[in-house]
Amino acid sequence: MLLRYIADRISWIVYYLLSLLFADLLIWLDNGIAIRAESLLYLNLLLLLSMIVFLGWRYRKETAYARSLEKLADEMAEDWTDALPPARFHHEAATHRLLLAAGQLHRQQLADSRTARRLEQEYVAAWVHEAKAPLTAMKLTIDANRSLPVIRTVESEWLRIHLLIDQQLYISRLPTLETDFVLEKAGIQQLVALEVRELTSWCMEKNIAVEFEGDEAYVATDRKWCRFVIRQLLTNAVKYSPQGGIILVTTTVSPNGHVRLTIKDEGPGMADHDLPRIFDRGFTGDNGRLQNAATGLGLYLAQTVASKLGIHLAVRSALHEGTEMDMVFASPHAFGEIRT
Repeated sequence: MLLRYIADRISWIVYYLLSLLFADLLIWLDNGIAIRAESLLYLNLLLLLSMIVFLGWRYRKETAYARSLEKLADEMAEDWTDALPPARFHHEAATHRLLLAAGQLHRQQLADSRTARRLEQEYVAAWVHEAKAPLTAMKLTIDANRSLPVIRTVESEWLRIHLLIDQQLYISRLPTLETDFVLEKAGIQQLVALEVRELTSWCMEKNIAVEFEGDEAYVATDRKWCRFVIRQLLTNAVKYSPQGGIILVTTTVSPNGHVRLTIKDEGPGMADHDLPRIFDRGFTGDNGRLQNAATGLGLYLAQTVASKLGIHLAVRSALHEGTEMDMVFASPHAFGEIRT
């Protein structure tokens, strides 16, 4: 900062040095002024030293505001305008007013953005609830006419719409997940079975079997949001499984108490270059582009919710060898570390 300060004051320094040089020339050329060379040199040294001391004093005084701003920038907080240092000079006062105005404008824009986002979320939630009403009526009609051959196809398509609308409802609730979070003991296989039951018509359409391996294991989690994560993994498994395929659901418990749920399908698998990006928002991969039905949101949402529940998601896959998705739950003594 010292070098920048000197650079900003270079015109004043040059003017001072030129004035000193002009005075020296005047003394040297004017025969009426008698002064020895040693005294003139001594006077110049004193004036130069006084200039250096003056610059040092002004540097400390004039850069105090800038140094405080730099420190504030390194420790930026939401209420940073309240921590602005007092202004001593006119240019600092102008900067101070500008920063206060910028802070006020930012807070106003942020408040407007939050209000608009809240209204949008409320609208989407209301729309989803309105859309669920005719879906419920359609489901009742489907249940009342199961003897008709075409009903199985209709139910399968109904399920796809239901899953999309339900996913949208969860997306609208995602920003407030922490306020909706309820930690309780749940059997992980039971949660999977409930989601498999929801997907029954889709599995029957593709003649897909779901098999369970391992004993029931209990975890501490939020049932609703954990089922949402499981649903995303299961729908992906059903979507990419071939006709007549098998989805294997395995539950294991490690010696340190971590419960691992593995969902394995017999689908086309994924290329190595796709694996690092499968949880990125909007990423569909080679399989998604081929089917032209992927949104790139399912695994992204699953990862977002899982991270808030303290669940680790992992994938193992290879081309033409299917895909395995793991959900690793925290051990019992680590439940207090789940992020809320």
